[in-house]
Amino acid sequence: MSTEEYERLRSPFPWYGGKSRVADLIWERFGDVRNFIDPFFGSGAVLLARPYDPSRTETVNDKDCFLSNLWRALQAVPDEVARYAIWPVSEPDLHARHRWLVMQEDFCERMKVDPDYYDAKIAGWWLWGCAQWIGTGWCSARFSSVDGPASEPLPALPRGGNGSGPPRQLPHLGNAWMGLHRKLPHLGDAGRVIAMRCYLMALSERMFGVRVACGEWDRVLGPSVTWRHGLTAILLDPPYEEGEIEYAVGTDRTLSAKVRAWAIENGNNPLLRIALCGLSGEHDMPETWECMPWIARGGYGSQRQDGENENRKRERVWYSPHCLRSDKGQLVLQGVA
Repeated sequence: MSTEEYERLRSPFPWYGGKSRVADLIWERFGDVRNFIDPFFGSGAVLLARPYDPSRTETVNDKDCFLSNLWRALQAVPDEVARYAIWPVSEPDLHARHRWLVMQEDFCERMKVDPDYYDAKIAGWWLWGCAQWIGTGWCSARFSSVDGPASEPLPALPRGGNGSGPPRQLPHLGNAWMGLHRKLPHLGDAGRVIAMRCYLMALSERMFGVRVACGEWDRVLGPSVTWRHGLTAILLDPPYEEGEIEYAVGTDRTLSAKVRAWAIENGNNPLLRIALCGLSGEHDMPETWECMPWIARGGYGSQRQDGENENRKRERVWYSPHCLRSDKGQLVLQGVA
């Protein structure tokens, strides 16, 4: 696959806080480095947008075991993942699979200790549901009525928000769909299945050789993983300290401050080019770091009564002193203070 083909790849699922809109600007500041690290991988938008030869050292990590499992399974058995992921949008199936996935506690523990482990069924079902679940909470125990041991029968989810448990969610029913369920033009059902399989195969080829870790963010930021490989780009996109969406569900709200401290401590290393993401006012960085404002898409915040998510205008990326210089970002992002 050519570099140009890599540029056209998109993540197969929607992701809060994704950096697809600003990924090309980040790569302008990183340049063609020998090594790339993403400790908060998420949807992988920045890696997938890499405009340079990807046959370099690349390491990604995410604490979410379902997400890391998807990327590992796509690397190894994309066709098997596709077999489980290609399924019609269905509300009963969505909630049944959500509850089943939440119960897979042993799977999550194994993901953290075995770097070669994956489960294609879990990957396919998670991907299928992630592309139609509205808002946050997909495969989160906070959004499930599952509260007993795995040996007990699965309880039914309530049908509305007036009961003691969480409300039953409708799947995404808009015309455009999301992620894997995006409508593809001029394709019938058979053509759609073929296109989706080819797409997942292309993702598998792109991810070939990428090291996928599952655990705490700083495990992939030691010298043996970063600058000892040569010039290294590091994307730091931790859950934000504040926000109008539950972007940091289940995470430590002090995590952003810990990541900022690591970035400042290592920012003067000439072998490191670091990009730290956050909201305006969130990170007080040294004067040697350059701050780039940008405007995110509205996301689900645009569905509020006032029709606006103000935080999307507060997005910032701070670049360490040894990142490359560029004027393009300032020209593209007009109207941002």
